[in-house]
Amino acid sequence: MSFRELVVEIDREHAEALSDALLDLGALSVSVEDADADTPDEQPLFGEPGLIPERSAWQRSRVVALLPGAHDAALLLTAASNQLGLANVPASAVREVEDQDWVRLTQSQFDPISIGKRIWVVPSWHVAPDPEALVLELDPGLAFGTGSHPTTRLCMEWLEQNVTPGGSLLDYGCGSGILAILAEKCGASPVIGIDIDPQAVESARQNSARNHAIVTYGLPDTLTAPPAAAEFDIVVANILSNPLKLMAAMLCGRVRAGGKLALSGILARQAEEVALAYQPWMTMSVWREHEGWVCLAGTRS
Repeated sequence: MSFRELVVEIDREHAEALSDALLDLGALSVSVEDADADTPDEQPLFGEPGLIPERSAWQRSRVVALLPGAHDAALLLTAASNQLGLANVPASAVREVEDQDWVRLTQSQFDPISIGKRIWVVPSWHVAPDPEALVLELDPGLAFGTGSHPTTRLCMEWLEQNVTPGGSLLDYGCGSGILAILAEKCGASPVIGIDIDPQAVESARQNSARNHAIVTYGLPDTLTAPPAAAEFDIVVANILSNPLKLMAAMLCGRVRAGGKLALSGILARQAEEVALAYQPWMTMSVWREHEGWVCLAGTRS
């Protein structure tokens, strides 16, 4: 099947509405870009993770719509413009998209990832470089966590060094389940994974089954029932700084006396304020920094 891209430059006020109209009229996907990208007039729009941007488009926006090759791009744009009540049809261009094996192209962008001393995260279409290592088979998906982000990598390296066989572990904000699966492979038991997103919970369950890892997953209310209603030897939470600060009392309360807590999803400049939020219960300090992100760790006295 052939494809084409319709490229339209339009002002900020109409960019989002035009995107919605093009999707309604048959576009396969639509993205909005900064028309001044890579020029002195480029404007930052998105800030720190977890913060909602004040604007949803740029002053000069570029809307790029992917269309099936049979669609008349000019007719589609005219219909969308009429739907929005625009006085004039905005200027546009059409680009041919080379037909490719899209599955193979996507897979080629994800190679096995080496983490720590002996961890490999391997997509299902690859063979593990070292079968004797701690191998996690994990495909990129909708839930966060494939080992490529610095925060995930930091937590995995910390777990590799701190999990004790037979010790219990809670992964709060488990995403794809990658941290819980690694902990189980390192010998932790029981292992509990919690996430507020039902889709992440289902993805984590599937990933654990693929990796033959015994992990119990659920939504936050799972923590009110056994075996999750307990304190743990290790609690790990890779989320973002603001929710981590709000959950300080709850997370610390899940760590048994002498147990350990590891936090990530924290920018280096946020480390002090997050550590301060945990000070009434535990002393947290920077364990390691990577690409501007940190992992905080501490032991409950």
